[in-house]
Amino acid sequence: MEKTLAVLGGTGHEGSGIAFRAARAGWKVWIGSRDGAKAAAKAEELNALLGTKNIIGTDLAGAAHAGSITVLAVPYAAQVSTAESLHGALEGKILIDVTVPLRPPKVTLVQLPEAGSCVKALQERLGDGIAVVSAFQNVSAHALMDLEHPVECDVLVCADKPEAKAAVLALIAEMGLTGIDAGALANSVVAEALTSVLIHLNKTYKVPASGIRISGLKK
Repeated sequence: MEKTLAVLGGTGHEGSGIAFRAARAGWKVWIGSRDGAKAAAKAEELNALLGTKNIIGTDLAGAAHAGSITVLAVPYAAQVSTAESLHGALEGKILIDVTVPLRPPKVTLVQLPEAGSCVKALQERLGDGIAVVSAFQNVSAHALMDLEHPVECDVLVCADKPEAKAAVLALIAEMGLTGIDAGALANSVVAEALTSVLIHLNKTYKVPASGIRISGLKK
């Protein structure tokens, strides 16, 4: 069966970086955007960089229907509305949520919602028919797009459904990254909060892509 990945918000920096890496690994990638023409232009741009035709640009609904696994890479303000509007297309599938509760302009300040993890909160809203997995919050788009150097950042993966977590860890490995099983979906709150710290580090130390490594594990 063909491996298909939908990236909702795939014209943004993080979404396009994930699409780029997955397409390079041989996945057929559907970039979804509210503006289908913008998605098509981004797909053409990424295909030119890769020398392939593995990426297709379309609207959000078209991408969500096409992907066997879907990535949600939209701003925090659009997280719930985007996912709920596509509930039917996502039912029975894995949804990788990259969301971080950043509240501009204070993006270097941790500002979690009262419930804690915004990804766990989305799982509760969508119901058990969609397997939500938290991943990619701490890997910069700059690192994902840079094929000249290894990605110096582990990917924390949190989920309540073991099979969904295993599938996402396998995808991450295919993308040439190191995925780490970080436990239940509630633990996503750590990755969500850490993003603001990494943004602060980037600004303070004038680097494009600070990240995290988990020590003491046999990888």
